[in-house]
Amino acid sequence: MVSPSRIARHLFILPWAWKRAFPPSTLDAIEAAIRASETRHGGEIRFVIENSLPPILAWRGVSGRARALEVFSNLRVWDTESNSGILIYLLLADRGIEIIADRGIAARVTGDAWEDVARTMEAAFRQGDFERGALTGVAAVDALLAAHCPPPRHNPNELENRPTILRK
Repeated sequence: MVSPSRIARHLFILPWAWKRAFPPSTLDAIEAAIRASETRHGGEIRFVIENSLPPILAWRGVSGRARALEVFSNLRVWDTESNSGILIYLLLADRGIEIIADRGIAARVTGDAWEDVARTMEAAFRQGDFERGALTGVAAVDALLAAHCPPPRHNPNELENRPTILRK
């Protein structure tokens, strides 16, 4: 059964809640960190913030992980030449972070490593420091990618670096 409190969080979160947590200066800092990171490895990072699930998905009990997989597909994070896309997905209503790695990276980096990154981000978010949490997360993903996915000779930017905000 779907938790009534979860449904209420998704229905009643303020539409502009993401703006408080991620003002333009924070989005700019995340974008710059991703751009710099992608010069040090062969991975592609996509950062997505979603305030809440669409009501029908919340009602159906769709998990943050399932939604992240859907976003991964919809934004074509999987569609990089080396299958090296990484999605950092934040679902604010659930206070959840999911990191999805494409198969080229998932074969080299364990799921536990991604969970550690997510937990580090969550610790900063719980303190209300969303910029530090996001930048720490990008830096941790950068370190994992640099260790496991060296930059190719030709290293084009294949995915958008600017954080994406999904709205209902």
